Amino acid sequence: MQKLIATGLTCFIAMTISPWISSQELGADFETQGQKFNTLLYYMDQLYVEETDMESLVEEAIVSMLEAMDPHSVYIPADELQEADEPLNGNFEGVGIQFNIFRDTIMVVSPISGGPSEKLGIMAGDRIVTVDGEIVAGVGVTNKDVQRLLKGPKGTKVTVGIKRSKVRQLLEFEIIRDKIPIFSVDAAFMVTPEIGYIKVNRFSRSTMSEMYEAFAQLQREGMQDLVLDLQGNGGGMLRTAIQMADEFLSEDKLIVYTEGRSFPRDNTYARIPGRFEEGRLVVLIDQGSASASEIVSGAIQDWDRGLIIGRRSFGKGLVQRPVELPDGSAVRLTVQKYYTPAGRCIQKSYDEGVEAYRAEKFERYETGELLSLDSLQLPDSLQYKTRIQNRTVYGGGGIVPDVFVPLDTTDNSPYFTSILRKGLDSRFALTFVDDSRAKLEKRFPTEDSFLDEFIVSEKMLTDFQAFASEEGVEFNADDWAASGEAIALRLKAMIGRNLHEQSTFYRVISDLNESLLKAIEVLEDGTFDRSNLAHDTF
Repeated sequence: MQKLIATGLTCFIAMTISPWISSQELGADFETQGQKFNTLLYYMDQLYVEETDMESLVEEAIVSMLEAMDPHSVYIPADELQEADEPLNGNFEGVGIQFNIFRDTIMVVSPISGGPSEKLGIMAGDRIVTVDGEIVAGVGVTNKDVQRLLKGPKGTKVTVGIKRSKVRQLLEFEIIRDKIPIFSVDAAFMVTPEIGYIKVNRFSRSTMSEMYEAFAQLQREGMQDLVLDLQGNGGGMLRTAIQMADEFLSEDKLIVYTEGRSFPRDNTYARIPGRFEEGRLVVLIDQGSASASEIVSGAIQDWDRGLIIGRRSFGKGLVQRPVELPDGSAVRLTVQKYYTPAGRCIQKSYDEGVEAYRAEKFERYETGELLSLDSLQLPDSLQYKTRIQNRTVYGGGGIVPDVFVPLDTTDNSPYFTSILRKGLDSRFALTFVDDSRAKLEKRFPTEDSFLDEFIVSEKMLTDFQAFASEEGVEFNADDWAASGEAIALRLKAMIGRNLHEQSTFYRVISDLNESLLKAIEVLEDGTFDRSNLAHDTF
């Protein structure tokens, strides 16, 4: 799997609460319990049979306390805080490469556009064998090692030794680290002459600037209708979700409101002329769509602005705020619940504890919910009405789509599953492009030429089967009969991503995106126009 040398994604509102609270502000019970905890720590430190690591014990206690409250309040140690914020900030500081550890060597999948590595001429397929004189090839380097070696503050230098195909000597580059963008819009392209498609993977500070570029590009290409793909989007910043919803809703429409024990109800309304207030809109969601994704899809659904297509979303309706602790660590503490314009809190239950909460998404498959909406219990008590057309929608655990699309299992097989789990399609594509990059670039100079002309040959498929066998995944003829076409399509998508852009992957793989295919169908066959929406009143 490609890495952007950045990890973590959490939904929170950027507000810091002071950790230094006067004793007058604390209640008597709080002070009693604090003394109890401090007394226990004292006796553990003084009397325990072995030496104690008090810092570790306190951190474990904090984690356990937060888990006892809800699944989304989390503790972040001081040394991990900046890294945890990076995906939300939309950038990090480093050398700017996407990489893969391939055969115990750091291979550049692609330099990040505009980053320092690209500016120096570092290329896809380059192998990093030394970093500041330290050999990093053939020594069991890990993803964490790569982050330690290549990430660093803007303006600092790192020297890398690179082995490039067909170049005998080692190439040495002195890279000055810089801010590197983390993109949240994976793809934006036209799926038909009138229907545009935008895939968003997270809600960060940079998401809306990327969205504006996508809107402008697609509108130049003739977009009349839009499919917004939030499948697998686990959320991000509440503010960004509000800004995105504002692009689809006219002024003074309620987007979301929040409430908490220590916070009064706070309504947030659309306030600017949006870039897509007119035109037919479809939002794609699934069981991995959470938090900010649910705010956007909930607002669209509640105002009858567009159709929600896919499967029931994750069900996260809690808002976290960062609370600094004296040692530089922080807690992202749940302080409010958010509600859609119709009054729905879509937070699913966590009464059975953290482990049961996390396992619930797997239970959806076991109960059959991912294959048929009929298996989902939707009592009358969870019914709400949309704001304009009075359509029935549901709360109490995720956004239930207007048009259900079952999980497609027709291409599944144990053979295909093993390939995906081991990342063999990605690794094979990486090697294929690396061995023939110059020839491929000459033959398929543009993304369109690749999409139209590149064919996964029978020889490639035979070579892939042999490669998979060498990696411990034995060929199975029956499984191949079920999954062969999907495997071939993924190979083309992976090769396209390595040769051209991230968006190439999604353009190729769109034929496997059942929810996208359904969206195109409902926009073209009259289903959308018969759905009792109010999109033409905005």
